[in-house]
Amino acid sequence: MDLTRYVDELQHQLATAAAAGGDEARELADRLTAPLDAAARLVLLDALSTAANEITAELAPGSVDVRLRGREPEFVVTPAPVPVFEDAAPVVVEPSRPALLDPDDVSTTRTTLRLPDQLKAQVEDAAAREGVSVNTWLVRAVAAALQPVAPAPVPAQTRSTSTSGRLTGWVR
Repeated sequence: MDLTRYVDELQHQLATAAAAGGDEARELADRLTAPLDAAARLVLLDALSTAANEITAELAPGSVDVRLRGREPEFVVTPAPVPVFEDAAPVVVEPSRPALLDPDDVSTTRTTLRLPDQLKAQVEDAAAREGVSVNTWLVRAVAAALQPVAPAPVPAQTRSTSTSGRLTGWVR
């Protein structure tokens, strides 16, 4: 995402407003243009990060991360993993269950988590493999662990075609 057009527009608006104030105001606006570039980029990055956090709260266990490539931010969207069940009956979630994440609640809480060094290294490796931060990976893991799990289908026995009359095998 190129922030240059937004910063340029802000500088243009500052110059337009300063033009109404005379020569001194125009000179002051010219002197403020360079430091305004860096400050405007920081404010825009902060707004983009806040937006990404709000979207992540809605997508959990999926996520949206903001990364910097040079001076420009880049959004990285990681969808929630979709479990694949071969030949399984459709999963039905009870409608009376409350949602795990309240979409209107965008607040976050800082939590200190103590992990054994070996486990921490495994979490860091897993997060790196998925291209997300350790925090994002942990949020997804917790959200996925709290998802309701459908009971496994109970296999039914079938009758064999042998002449002995024995029941053998399993059917899904």
